[in-house]
Amino acid sequence: MRGVSRALIAGKSMLNSPSNAPLDDRVRSEDDTADGPRRDLHEPRSFAPVASRAAAPDQSLAPYAPSALCDPEGVQIDLAHWNHERLGPALPARGWHLDLKRQSAMLLLESTWIETLREEVYDRAQAAPRTPAAFIAWFEDLKTTGPGQNDPLFPWLADHADEDAMRWFLTQEAAGEAGFDDLVALTQVKLPTEAKLELARNYWDEMGRGNVGGMHGPMLTRAIDALNLQPSIDQTVWPSLALANTMTAFATVRRYAWHSVGALGVVELTAPGRVALVGAGLKRLGFPPVVRKYFDLHAVLDIKHSEDWNANALRPLAEEHPECLPFIAEGALMRLICGRRCFDVYREHFKLGAAPRMTERQPALPSRLQ
Repeated sequence: MRGVSRALIAGKSMLNSPSNAPLDDRVRSEDDTADGPRRDLHEPRSFAPVASRAAAPDQSLAPYAPSALCDPEGVQIDLAHWNHERLGPALPARGWHLDLKRQSAMLLLESTWIETLREEVYDRAQAAPRTPAAFIAWFEDLKTTGPGQNDPLFPWLADHADEDAMRWFLTQEAAGEAGFDDLVALTQVKLPTEAKLELARNYWDEMGRGNVGGMHGPMLTRAIDALNLQPSIDQTVWPSLALANTMTAFATVRRYAWHSVGALGVVELTAPGRVALVGAGLKRLGFPPVVRKYFDLHAVLDIKHSEDWNANALRPLAEEHPECLPFIAEGALMRLICGRRCFDVYREHFKLGAAPRMTERQPALPSRLQ
């Protein structure tokens, strides 16, 4: 695990002011050891001083944006470790005030990353229709025209990948898994009624309709355990971490709630074809049913999930809250771009050719922060 530096950031003088200092050295020492090994509670190492303010066109982000973008691997590793810690159940600790300082820095880093992705998809999302029927048609068309669709990686996994390649692929995917059930549960908070009910139905399916054996998350865990894979944050390619970090930010930060609706919906829309090909590859290689079950299930179930999501969540939202549509569109496109970047890195690892695609805008520093 990489160390976390105490890089200077704007506002550090406030973080280190006497009114925010630890109660005393003894309290901090006890807290650091009471709960076992812990990551440093100071600023993430991903923040670094900016050499020149001219490097950041948006001066409101000048202390943060360049450093958040110059080390994408470091940013995503930091965010992944933080998400793992903050979303898990914990116990009260005396150093909670130190955790709040770290949370503040990490939230800023997280939102800088998200706003950068927003800038990348802004124009295409703004062009999405604002009427219900047209928007649903636009959204469903992402299955064929969205970033990363029909990537040659997946036919290769189905027909040509050997066991080592498949195991590496599954390890990367497992380490970047954000937990669809938890993302749905977090997203549905305070949503309008019809959308909330559809997310509840989706969540209940993810939970195996109350049957432990049918829960989707543990089903994937059993597959990983059967293969004796050892996924870890620090051994995972950064685009896979970025995908999970982006989905987690959408679900946990309420100003991105509409983005989460779009991102989750586009997963249901686009996943069936990919997981069917992964399942075919697993079957060709002779992997047992316990490994294939998760992929075979989603190849079928997600088709119905997508139809229901579009009819019972997106359409009511489009009818009653058309102002949310550009942000639903942004979320869908951002999720697809994150997936496409994973596929690019996976193909590079396997020494496969690049996927053909239309020219797309490159990431830019945020300039439309809201």
